[in-house]
Amino acid sequence: MNLPNLGFNEEQQQYLSGFVTGALHRQKVPFLGQTASGQFTNDPMEAEHVYGTAIDDLCKEEQVKHEQHGLDSYSTILENAKKGIFPESGDTFRYKFYGLFHVTPAQNSFMLRARIPGCAMRSHQLKGFADIAEHWGGGYSDITTRGNLQVREIMPENCVKVLDQVVDLGLTSRGAGADNVRNITATPTSGFDPHELYDVLPLAKSMHHYILNNRDLYGLPRKFNIAFDSGGAVSVCADTNDIAFYATELKEAQGDLQPGVYFRMQLCGITGHKQFATDTGILLTPDETIVIAAAILRVFIENGDRTNRKKARLKYLVDQWGIQKTLEETERKLTFPLRYVPLEKCVPPRPKSKHGHIGEHLQKDRKYYLGVVIPVGRMPAKQMRQIAEIADQYGSGDIRLTAWQNMIIPDIDSSVLAAAKKAVIDAGLHYQSSSVSGGLIACTGNTGCKFAAANTKGQSVQIAQYLEQKIKLDHPINIHLTGCPHSCAQHYIGDIGMQGVKVKNAQGENVEGYNIVLGGGVDDTQAIAKEVFKAVPFDKVAPLLEHVLSTYLDMRVSEETFVEFTARYNTDELKKILTPSLLSV
Repeated sequence: MNLPNLGFNEEQQQYLSGFVTGALHRQKVPFLGQTASGQFTNDPMEAEHVYGTAIDDLCKEEQVKHEQHGLDSYSTILENAKKGIFPESGDTFRYKFYGLFHVTPAQNSFMLRARIPGCAMRSHQLKGFADIAEHWGGGYSDITTRGNLQVREIMPENCVKVLDQVVDLGLTSRGAGADNVRNITATPTSGFDPHELYDVLPLAKSMHHYILNNRDLYGLPRKFNIAFDSGGAVSVCADTNDIAFYATELKEAQGDLQPGVYFRMQLCGITGHKQFATDTGILLTPDETIVIAAAILRVFIENGDRTNRKKARLKYLVDQWGIQKTLEETERKLTFPLRYVPLEKCVPPRPKSKHGHIGEHLQKDRKYYLGVVIPVGRMPAKQMRQIAEIADQYGSGDIRLTAWQNMIIPDIDSSVLAAAKKAVIDAGLHYQSSSVSGGLIACTGNTGCKFAAANTKGQSVQIAQYLEQKIKLDHPINIHLTGCPHSCAQHYIGDIGMQGVKVKNAQGENVEGYNIVLGGGVDDTQAIAKEVFKAVPFDKVAPLLEHVLSTYLDMRVSEETFVEFTARYNTDELKKILTPSLLSV
């Protein structure tokens, strides 16, 4: 099979040609009534299954997708916009294929989630989102933990206007929700981090476009996350993804691989289920990462569970098969053999700078990037425009979003760095990495999500304001607040993680509160946090955390970090050490 020359070298052409040919010949039944070779059939027996699962056995969401593919719902969006009405029944789920979420009963409106490939955007795009938020939304935007943007309070009649405007900005929201590959993330300092091994932004964008242009990669058994880590100083939390590609340096030749920079592949990170991605032993060239990710996606599509939503993530397929069979099925879709290289043959990764995404940092070209704290990721339209103007006036117009719900402005010359920092302060923001707010992460909470049991965004700001008056930190601390067990704010990887719950206070009233976990981390500080406090009413949370942090500062050994401190104790010991008199557990 010959492909048109799109700028690929000969080796890349061979990989892609063989991959496409193999996919056409090997795919299982991708849609109702389609045969294994991709041809349509009138055989009713063949038409009664979706990837081998009987139609009657499909879960509710799979039934909805079977009735009509989500990408085919655009006419419904148009019609409903003309009438100014919300979708009904299965269309509510299908709207998510266009990044539109009807978030009733929390808000009787839509949330629009865009895709920001590689977490990188331009200043005019941020200004454009400010316009969307101001004209058709609630006047603000939220940065997510996947380094993209959300706009809320959109009414039905404005959905098409918003979708059109996103496309006009050179972005998209297709596949930003439902059972699709979510925003492809990359190290937010990729391209200018002086410590990085490889600029992964082009890879993340290639993965983004590959998915967008292959219809069969929509409508997976469940959502799917992919991340690229450059090997640099700033984390993208790659080990919390279904597929994580980590840039690594091979020490000496291994078979046909010469010393140099490659990528190790990890699988099945899903911290809501208390699991980090695991190294597969495979070493890949940069070009091979896109091809193998596509192959794994198709293995998942063909074999993932479509009957039970709670068992439909990649993790459960790998748990069922084992990693060896999973990789064997993947290799059948490739035109090159997988190379297994022991981890010890690669140079150990450098430690991450915990708050390297905040404050001023030197780039490889001797300019600076400035990490700006956006408290819980929420920005009014005015601040969005101010950040865009700072990027234009003092930088190159480039803006990076982070998995930590903050922003980075790169390419600032030393001669204007002070002026850029003053402009950030004038915008009502800051860039201090030692503050509590610098490591504050919160999901939407019950003001915008029906699943949340607490007002995570509002309460997290109150907690930060309280602690910053009471505690002086000399090490960064990350505090993650999530509203429900879905753990959108990934509370299990925070130094302090909090999950919203309903609790009874001393008067027997039902109030908002939190279960609190301690000691989580990612990358070189990888750990699942331990649950130390249960059902703490919100009015007791801030004083409790003050006590926890004060005790840590008093009892730590030398310059021990919070993760190192908590790692020295088991859960029962932490309860004994950290429980103040104001709280009985």
